[in-house]
Amino acid sequence: MAQLSDDCFAFGGTLLGVDAALALVAERVHPVVGVETVPLAEAAGRILQADLIAGMDVPPHANSAVDGYAIVHADLASDRDTELPVTGRAAAGHPLDRVIERGEAIRIFTGAPMPDGADTVMMQEDCTFSGGKVTLKPGIKKGANRRHAGEDVEKGSVALPAGRRLKPVDLGLAAALGHDRLTVFEPLRVALLSTGDEVCEPGIPLPPGAIYDANRVMLASLLRGLGCRVSDLGIRPDHAAALADTLTAAAKEHDLIVTSGGVSTGEEDHVRAAIERLGRLDFWRLAIKPGRPVALGHIKGVPLIGLPGNPVAAALTFAILGRPLILRLAGAAEEKPATFRVRADFSYQKRPGRREYVRASLSRDGDAVVAHKYPKDGAGILSSIVRTDGFVILDEDADGLQPGATVDFLPYAEIIG
Repeated sequence: MAQLSDDCFAFGGTLLGVDAALALVAERVHPVVGVETVPLAEAAGRILQADLIAGMDVPPHANSAVDGYAIVHADLASDRDTELPVTGRAAAGHPLDRVIERGEAIRIFTGAPMPDGADTVMMQEDCTFSGGKVTLKPGIKKGANRRHAGEDVEKGSVALPAGRRLKPVDLGLAAALGHDRLTVFEPLRVALLSTGDEVCEPGIPLPPGAIYDANRVMLASLLRGLGCRVSDLGIRPDHAAALADTLTAAAKEHDLIVTSGGVSTGEEDHVRAAIERLGRLDFWRLAIKPGRPVALGHIKGVPLIGLPGNPVAAALTFAILGRPLILRLAGAAEEKPATFRVRADFSYQKRPGRREYVRASLSRDGDAVVAHKYPKDGAGILSSIVRTDGFVILDEDADGLQPGATVDFLPYAEIIG
């Protein structure tokens, strides 16, 4: 298991902007996992370790895009119909076994290799066949309905880049190039735990003053969605010594530790103290709302990200900071979430100097997409994410917005599903 350098998260300030945090991740974080070769059928969701270079053209030969007749374009009259004898047949998997002669047509079907010497295919709907001859209309362009060799992927080109999280269509392309196995990064091994005396497992009666643990199941699902192999370490109470033992043991068997809760500055916030005691804390009080308290550090050389306890803050900081960090550790290339512009129908005031993510739902108003702010915006109101579509993003230099303003919108589907 590789380890990160001791200073990869180091930052001298007390409050770090989102863009600066992401720049540090991109600059200083590198893969910490090994590689393995897996069957193609098992590679979906895995991260490609090296560029996949095409060893052949796809398609490997010129072929017909339609059912029709393959011809030499120079045989066609430009101002009248042309009649040619049909002297052969080419189908997918059954190419014509000779060079086409001038003055003849070859019956051809979609996907069939183009006969040597033919340069154009006329669709059968534009032809008339009778008595062994085909009548062809004038006006077709040279090369029409012909697919060229390498039109999809050229031999020697990068078919799939290193760091790509493989999708089903990527596996199809790899198969089209003749690959039955791919070399990928091993899954990132992540230890996940929640902290807090008040946090209880769902499914049991709730003691007085307690809450159910919403974060762990949510974060585990997000981690698995990124291809991680998750070890669920459960809930750890607010006891410094026991938490330190848990984190020390987790560091021995994992590539990353993810916690929720206990990263602020209160007397019962023991995650931060444990990191300082066991390793190094590069504490990022991230300039973000919701979710400012985010801890980044190392325990025994293994990186740790401590997320806030409030579930909305945990989901947001995971999506904005945790997700790119995890993908980098796992060997993936940058996947910048796509945003689009919408019209806000609400007013909002904010403090300059931090980036705020406002939960909103979308509707249509003619050609415009309109964002509607959720009425409750506390960091613990998880239903605000369940019942909305994404975040309106207000950058650090903004002091708010007025109805009718055009703003960036980040869909949940891009970051948390």
